[in-house]
Amino acid sequence: MTFHWKTLIAALLMATSSQGETLKMAVTTSFYNSGLSEVLLPEITADLGFEVQLIVVGTGQALRLGEAGDVDAILVHSRAAEQAFLAAGFGTHRREIMYNDFVFIGPDDDPANVADATSAVDALQRIAQSGAAFVSRGDDSGTHKKELSLWEAAEITLNGTWYRAAGAGMGATLNVASGMNAFAMSDRASWLNFGNKGDLVLLYAGDPVLFNQYAYIPVNPALHPYVRNDLAVQLETWLTSAKAANLINGYTINGETLFTFNASPP
Repeated sequence: MTFHWKTLIAALLMATSSQGETLKMAVTTSFYNSGLSEVLLPEITADLGFEVQLIVVGTGQALRLGEAGDVDAILVHSRAAEQAFLAAGFGTHRREIMYNDFVFIGPDDDPANVADATSAVDALQRIAQSGAAFVSRGDDSGTHKKELSLWEAAEITLNGTWYRAAGAGMGATLNVASGMNAFAMSDRASWLNFGNKGDLVLLYAGDPVLFNQYAYIPVNPALHPYVRNDLAVQLETWLTSAKAANLINGYTINGETLFTFNASPP
C-alpha cells in the first residue's frame, strides 16, 4: 500500500496536542504595516491557545502560497483575485472581515493639484498630465491591482519616467515616495501608521471606488490535507466575533480609526 508523505504529515499534525500548535496565515503588507496585528495576535493566542504565524506578502503572493498549500489561511484585499482563487477550488469560502479605503498622498505643495480632483480617476489624470513623480508598489499586491485598474480607467499609459515601480510592500513604497517627494496610492491604515512622512500629506480620498475590503479565506483541505483547517475554522470564528469587532473598531492612531469591522454572516 502506498502511503503519501503529505498524508503522513497530516496525520502527525492532527495527532499533536493543542499546546504548541501553529496556524500559518498569509497576510498583506498593508494589514501588517497598520499595526493591527500587534493588537489581535496576543488576544487570539490567549483565547484559542494556538499561535498564528504571519507570512507578510502582497495579495498575489498570498494567493500563490494558498494555492500551493504553504499556508492554512489567507487575509487579502482583492476581490476579483479572491473569487478566481475560490473558483479554482483553492479555498473553501470567502468571509469578509473589515474594510478601510485607499488614499492618494503626495507633496504638500501638490504640483498636480490632486486635492482639487473630483474622482480617483481625475486624481491620476492630473498626476500623469503634470509629469510629477508617482511611486507604485509594483508588486502584484491588492493595492497594486487596484492602482492598475484605476490607471486603466483613466486611460493612462504607464511608460513615462515619471512612473516608478518600487516592487516592494506598502511601507517600503511609502519610504521611496517620501524620499522622492512623490505621489503614491496607499491604504489608509498604512499611511496613518507610517512614521517617515516627510513633506507628504494625504491629498485625496472619498471616491467610492477606493473602498478596500479585507477577506479571510481558509485553504482547501481537500487539495492539501495537511493544512490546519481545524485551526483555520477556529480563527475565522474568532475574527468574526464581537471581541474582534471591538478590537478592530477600537484601533486608532491619533484618534482616527484605521479599519471598520463588517464581518459577513456565515
